[in-house]
Amino acid sequence: MRRRSSPDIPSGTGAGTTVRTFVTKVMRFALLVSAALFVVSCGYVAAPETELARLLPPSEQLEVREGWLETHHGLLLDMMRRHDIDMWIVVNEEFHDDPLTEFVAPPEVYVGNRDVFVFVDAGEAGLRRVAISGYASEHLRRFFESPDDPRPAKEVLPELYAEHDPQTIALSIDGRRGVTRSLTLASFRWLSDILGEEARARFVSAADLIEEYLDTRIPAEVEHYRTAVELTDELGRRAFSNEVIEPGETTVGDVRSWIVDRYWDYGVEPWFPPDIRVQRRNVDNPTSRGFLAVAPDDTVIERGDLLHMDIGFTYMGLNTDWQKMAYVLREGETDVPQGFKDALAKANTLQDVMSRISRPGKAAGEVYNETMAEMEKLGIEAMIYSHPLGNQGHGLGASIDFRAAKRADAGTEQPRNLRAGSHLAMEFNIADEIPQWDDKKVWIMEEDPVHLTDEGWRFFVPRQESFYLIN
Repeated sequence: MRRRSSPDIPSGTGAGTTVRTFVTKVMRFALLVSAALFVVSCGYVAAPETELARLLPPSEQLEVREGWLETHHGLLLDMMRRHDIDMWIVVNEEFHDDPLTEFVAPPEVYVGNRDVFVFVDAGEAGLRRVAISGYASEHLRRFFESPDDPRPAKEVLPELYAEHDPQTIALSIDGRRGVTRSLTLASFRWLSDILGEEARARFVSAADLIEEYLDTRIPAEVEHYRTAVELTDELGRRAFSNEVIEPGETTVGDVRSWIVDRYWDYGVEPWFPPDIRVQRRNVDNPTSRGFLAVAPDDTVIERGDLLHMDIGFTYMGLNTDWQKMAYVLREGETDVPQGFKDALAKANTLQDVMSRISRPGKAAGEVYNETMAEMEKLGIEAMIYSHPLGNQGHGLGASIDFRAAKRADAGTEQPRNLRAGSHLAMEFNIADEIPQWDDKKVWIMEEDPVHLTDEGWRFFVPRQESFYLIN
């Protein structure tokens, strides 16, 4: 997904995002069964059983994700020490879930006024994990000290502070991104009142720790994430086919609605609205902020249109991001005009170059600059805006992006290095003149989830090397 920038929010006014909870998925799963009768009666097109069978039911998702959580917790102490953090506190509020909660604690429903998760560097004793919750939970006790008869935070937090004397207490404050500044002003004041002025003087931003924690992928996640990417691929191919599109009849809004309905069928959640773009031979391409603009919903898809989609969803706390191109054949055509094939080949060249240049530990800005230098030598007009993928769609970590590279080159942002195993949305466009369209310039926009190995970026599923064709 192309990142839409937003102004920074002052420290302390944090905005959490809704945690995708176990109960929500259970309800959806149950509703799918009851909806089957309605589907039959009204002709609604459900996802093929072969696709749904590959997704885990909610209870199994919870079990798998708790296994991941144990592994992530096992990595946390070393991370805390790298960032000079002695204590890390995450506060989840009722009706205002912290976006970190489902990744530092079991991904369940938390309904206390405030549920608090504390991680302490206990020296030789290792990582101490304490949950302060108004409701006892077997799942919590697997990971945290969490008594059946809970005690209030105003008692537990001062005791932890006195016992461990942390010199730095990390909170979700003063970060550039929402997930790193998610502590509300009310909860900041609440912690300050409970812990006192001395402890408040030791409050520091947890932003760098949060970035490393959320940008660290583990091997156990790969199989399930690949399933999500495969489903995104299948969903995109179905959306840009005659199963959905009848040229001259189907609108952009029809396609977008079909995609949203399939999300429901799959039991996954979109993390951004699906976008459809349309380019035509004799129509100027509208732009928005330097990019090809999204087509209005009432746009009727016609023969000869060049189509673009941008879709992505969340499954088991991981996000996909996907952009592909399609061509609507004119009467008598059996393939896309050669000029489009040549343009897509240039897009594949950019992917090859970026994959070859990237290595763990290399600065993302260097990768951007070197890739763009090669594009210039090859005469390819390109724009790169790749971003991390993970627990958030626009994840934390190193972006290979024209804006981030400029900030790093100017010294206004600390250069970020690529992390082995991390996921990236390899997102970019190339612009090319198409001879069959009277040399009109068109945009080929691609985006694929990839993961970083010692040999560079690798795709989870094969990239697009030919256009989807709509008859």
